[in-house]
Amino acid sequence: MNVEATARILQLTACLSSISCVTFRSRSGAGSRCGWSGKGQGRVEARCHEDGSLTFTETGHFQQDALPEPSGISSARPLPFHNVFRWRSHAEHVALSHERRGVDAAVWLFDLVVAEDERDADFVSREAHLCGDDRYRATLTFTEDGFDLEWTIHGPRKDEHLHYRYR
Repeated sequence: MNVEATARILQLTACLSSISCVTFRSRSGAGSRCGWSGKGQGRVEARCHEDGSLTFTETGHFQQDALPEPSGISSARPLPFHNVFRWRSHAEHVALSHERRGVDAAVWLFDLVVAEDERDADFVSREAHLCGDDRYRATLTFTEDGFDLEWTIHGPRKDEHLHYRYR
């Protein structure tokens, strides 16, 4: 492991505890059968644990993009969301898991490794997370006041792009 990669992992670890809000934009591509384009915003409670991991408990609202109706008025209402993500720093990567249904039902998503050949990202998922036939990948990029986490999801019914802004 090189010194620069270690420094980036330490930078991310330090940054995680300062996060208090999230905004995101989801965009369904041409191959999507989900139609979950929209935007969301919420609060993040960052909590450090004795094992050195950190959880993000996210709560907020998601507003699906308006679908055209004959009257031209949208009936879309904001939907509440709740997520729990666990971040674990290791010597060569940062592991990300989803714990929305509890610690005992945690779903490992992927290991984020320092990007060596990406110009616009600081971390990339080492491998895609497979959920059925769907492949989840992510990139993480530091910003002046936090970081952006971009997800792409591809599969037979999914063609999604999610851009999270953690501040």
